[in-house]
Amino acid sequence: MDDISGFIFKLSIMLVPGVFAVVCHEVSHGYVANIFGDPTAKNMGRLTLNPIKHIDPIGLLMLFIFKIGWAKPVPVNFYNLRNPKRDMIWVAAAGPITNFLLASLSALLLRSIIEMAAFIPRSIAEPLLMMLAFSVFINLILALFNMIPIPPLDGGRVLVGLLPPRPAMALSRVEPFGMFAIILVVILFPLVIFRVIYPPLYLGLDLLIGDAAMGYLLKNTSIAHLGFFNF
Repeated sequence: MDDISGFIFKLSIMLVPGVFAVVCHEVSHGYVANIFGDPTAKNMGRLTLNPIKHIDPIGLLMLFIFKIGWAKPVPVNFYNLRNPKRDMIWVAAAGPITNFLLASLSALLLRSIIEMAAFIPRSIAEPLLMMLAFSVFINLILALFNMIPIPPLDGGRVLVGLLPPRPAMALSRVEPFGMFAIILVVILFPLVIFRVIYPPLYLGLDLLIGDAAMGYLLKNTSIAHLGFFNF
């Protein structure tokens, strides 16, 4: 593929599952916060799957260039939660849990379509299979990346909720600078992040998709042209 057609091909496969993954991640934070007493996201109209309400252009660009991205953070007022320290653990964990669930659901649908492939036109089955495979990939990436225990990533906020008050307060002071530092590492030293994420990522891909399904994808679709989906 030439550069332009290759870019259009990647965009056509990656855009919908990529945007859906980051939007669901953020909405889940607001939804769980609302359950635990904070209606901030609900009052601001952020409990919606409408991507326009959530997309951060820089985060979306990072998603397609570095395979790690984000949407606009859903606002959560820590002090509205009924038990702030405990409830924030669940609010933060909701994002990665949602991505793991989406990855599992995508893998289930992918396997089902492969089983029924003989009855589905190739023009429909091939793009669906590639989109579902990418959905598994990107949801696992988002879940694992956000579990890194550095605020403001979800893993950092979970750790703040689990630690005793003094170390929790010390770790929480990292939050204003944490995301900036992580972005710099992703851009300047991407192998550092990938070496942390890739072992559990490939374990997850092996468990959810498996060798047989991946072999089918490589033989019967153009998934290899996605560029980074090399198993």
